[in-house]
Amino acid sequence: MDPDWGDGTRCVHAGESAPSRGAPLTPGPVFAAPYHLGPEPAADSSPDPATGADFYGRAGNPTWRVLESAIGDLDGGECVLFPSGMAAISALLRDAAARGGLVIPSDGYYATRSFAAAELSSRGVSVREVATTGPWTEEVFRGAALVLLETPSNPGLEVCDIAELSASAHAAGAMVAVDNTTASPLGQRPLELGADIVVASDAKALTGHSDLVLGHISTRDAGLAQRLRDARTLSGAIAGPFESWLAHRSLSTLDLRLARQAENAAALATALLDHPSVRNLRWPGLASDPAHALARRQMRRFGGVLRFELADAAAFDRFVAASRLVVEATSFGGVHSTVDRRARWGDQVPPGFVRFSAGCEDPADLVADVLAALAA
Repeated sequence: MDPDWGDGTRCVHAGESAPSRGAPLTPGPVFAAPYHLGPEPAADSSPDPATGADFYGRAGNPTWRVLESAIGDLDGGECVLFPSGMAAISALLRDAAARGGLVIPSDGYYATRSFAAAELSSRGVSVREVATTGPWTEEVFRGAALVLLETPSNPGLEVCDIAELSASAHAAGAMVAVDNTTASPLGQRPLELGADIVVASDAKALTGHSDLVLGHISTRDAGLAQRLRDARTLSGAIAGPFESWLAHRSLSTLDLRLARQAENAAALATALLDHPSVRNLRWPGLASDPAHALARRQMRRFGGVLRFELADAAAFDRFVAASRLVVEATSFGGVHSTVDRRARWGDQVPPGFVRFSAGCEDPADLVADVLAALAA
């Protein structure tokens, strides 16, 4: 892909091969369990190393590879596709735990902490939890094989310095992974900032239509990518070809969707900043946000997710009931505007804490609806 192309062009043409007469612009999904066999393969890997061809659906699928090529183009690394974000994160943490301790966010996605506690800490793996904003002392990195960052964090939207923390981790012998779900590959490119790995839930902004679950890992470490593919084959944690095709189709509008979502988030943040019913509003795109200066240095765009607090859970329920456009759902990054009261899932946040995912509605309609719902 031409490095001088803009985001819209990159999204539309990501993963494309050379065109041929009569071929569709985007290849359709390939549905197959077994494939016709060629010469006997040398090992159970994908594709068959003896022929370069697929031989079994758990080990390889052309539709995966097209999507992996597309996402890898945007991330700037080699992409390995998984059936969910948690499948990707768990595969990454298992791989790293075989070589040392782990550092994970104490204020990031709760399921990551739950997995680390249930599957890794309980088996003797050293797992340290550190808030996104630190403190990042030398002791944090000691003995770690992997440092997982989540920036902006979910749900608090805190930001940490990827370049600085990558340098510190590398000095201590650790690799750095960045959960880039909130930012997306257009909002932030961690591999260009010094991180070794990008991991994300692609059910969110990347695919953006609230109709599929996928995840991925991208890295410039070819050995790690191969280990992850081998682990995917052996564990059976594979993505479906139809979901992969849907994701690639949806990827072409990522630039357009993110632009409208960020426009809506900016309009909402401005309208709610001094609203009497709203407290502790955070959006990295606001000049007054504590994370704005750092976010501006390392992020390419600020995204459509903001957070704020209402008085309590009852106030949240009244807000949702009064809104005509905003629905309650526990995801973000879709074309519909959604809210999620994160305390219900066990996040250590106040009862009225709201994660607001701005969708692709008209900005004036969305702001008017939110203000009317708050007034009601």
